[in-house]
Amino acid sequence: MTIGILFVCTANICRSPMAKGAFRTMVERAGLAHVFEIDSAGTYEGHVGQPASMLARETAALRGYDISDHRARQVTSEDIGHFDFALAMDRTHLAALRWMAPRGMMDRPQMFLRFAPDIGVKEVADPYGGPSRGYDEALDLIESGCIGLLNTLKPAVEKAIEDQARRTG
Repeated sequence: MTIGILFVCTANICRSPMAKGAFRTMVERAGLAHVFEIDSAGTYEGHVGQPASMLARETAALRGYDISDHRARQVTSEDIGHFDFALAMDRTHLAALRWMAPRGMMDRPQMFLRFAPDIGVKEVADPYGGPSRGYDEALDLIESGCIGLLNTLKPAVEKAIEDQARRTG
């Protein structure tokens, strides 16, 4: 059993690739990469096929997250059915995800920062087009959300590991 995580922002060139890279690195460092399927997508098709923005790549790299292989893609309704968690960076993404969600899955999309309630922020602001400081601030929030997500999913992760051990052992 794998746990599917999809991070969603506007163009899939800043916030969601940084979140994908940060979460992927965190689960790899925890030895849990085999438990997760992690991806990202955007609600806007205008940058499909493009790499993450230069400032997103640089900011992520400075913190040890390699997103150099990222190519933007647009989110689909199938993604919402496929991934266990479709996580929106802001309310506009949440509205778009719920609008495109298959019947019976409108509640599956969630705000990403609900997993970091202690920080008192509900949305990750779009740093695109702004100074590099905006990317640092976005990544600060993203790291908090990723840590909270991983901590929240710990019971499910432990169950998945136990199930895998039972099947192979």
